[in-house]
Amino acid sequence: MTLIDTHCHLDYEDFDVDRQDVITRAVGSGVNLILIPSTDLENSAKVLALVDQHKELVAAVGIHPNFSEEWAPKTGDELRALAHHSKVVAIGEIGLDYYWDKAPKDVQQTIFREQLDLAAELELPVIVHNREASEDVLKILLDWQASLEAKRSPLAKRPGVLHSFSGDRTMAEKAIAAQFFVGLTGPLTFKNAKSLQELASALPLDHLVVETDSPFLSPHPQRGQRNEPAKVKLVAEKLAELKGLPFEEVAAATTANAQRLFLFGSRQ
Repeated sequence: MTLIDTHCHLDYEDFDVDRQDVITRAVGSGVNLILIPSTDLENSAKVLALVDQHKELVAAVGIHPNFSEEWAPKTGDELRALAHHSKVVAIGEIGLDYYWDKAPKDVQQTIFREQLDLAAELELPVIVHNREASEDVLKILLDWQASLEAKRSPLAKRPGVLHSFSGDRTMAEKAIAAQFFVGLTGPLTFKNAKSLQELASALPLDHLVVETDSPFLSPHPQRGQRNEPAKVKLVAEKLAELKGLPFEEVAAATTANAQRLFLFGSRQ
């Protein structure tokens, strides 16, 4: 049995005191690969330094929407250079965040599109952050994926993942129809998350991946504690329960989905 945590901020200071122990516990729980996304240029460099130290880690580089106003004329070139690192498997996390509203919406959208263009150029999938911006996120992604199809880019078949999905069923189904994957995190296990659980049970297993978003969103029964990659097993177990499938089948499927999306091992 193997699992992949497709979204974990293991570089955060929350893990400074026991990072190696966290990785060891993850491996002991069957988590053999952990994807670390980035939030800005400085963080991207830090993430790359971290993944160089551990065989279990891979990376994504990108500018989070909350840092959109840090974008400068040379930022795209700097991201491009970072993305050529052998352990970079995606551009992310990128997207839109209208909840925190730390950058104007039009600026966020512009920087989102800039990074989608970079992902298309490099044929790397995207890790998409969406908070209270579902309509705009979906429109931008569908337009982008359609452009990939028009160019016959192989990326059109694996354009990215909607990280820690919080949209509705219509959004999920339109995204999956455009070959996007849906990421499920700790809230899937929450007792009051009936709508998310109903959605997960209805979506096709072949487009679902599991993630922790550590150190955030720790699953039940450890809600409120620091999250870590080993706990992605609780998300997969809940998904198996909702699907009425053996845990081993869900673990194998979500691992295969992550491999299909990120092509792990193809650049290392």
